[in-house]
Amino acid sequence: MKKNLVITSLIGALTIILGAFGAHSLKEILSVTELKSFETAVRYQMYHVIVLLFVNTYSKFNEKTKNTISYLFFIGILFFSGSIYAITFGVNAKSIWFVTPLGGIFFIIGWLKITLSFWRKDK
Repeated sequence: MKKNLVITSLIGALTIILGAFGAHSLKEILSVTELKSFETAVRYQMYHVIVLLFVNTYSKFNEKTKNTISYLFFIGILFFSGSIYAITFGVNAKSIWFVTPLGGIFFIIGWLKITLSFWRKDK
């Protein structure tokens, strides 16, 4: 759990850095559409950082559950937000088109794991 919280905190700090960078440095370089995509990546990254903080401090989840959800969300952040950042910084979108939705799938699986974990706790 400690490792997950350290990684989550670092990703949180990175989220703030990227958000500030986007707001102050990219608005004059990117089109409105590109900037909105960048902001979406930052927003989804922060949403999942907040959830990861909850998951990894929630006492009713065991370590295996915390690790599974954390890894799903870490990969989701890397693939979803990371691919959008890469496209923003010049990687050809056609060469990595499948990475963003794959990240979304990892997010969905992570959320379903949370749902299943809550549901099983009530039984």
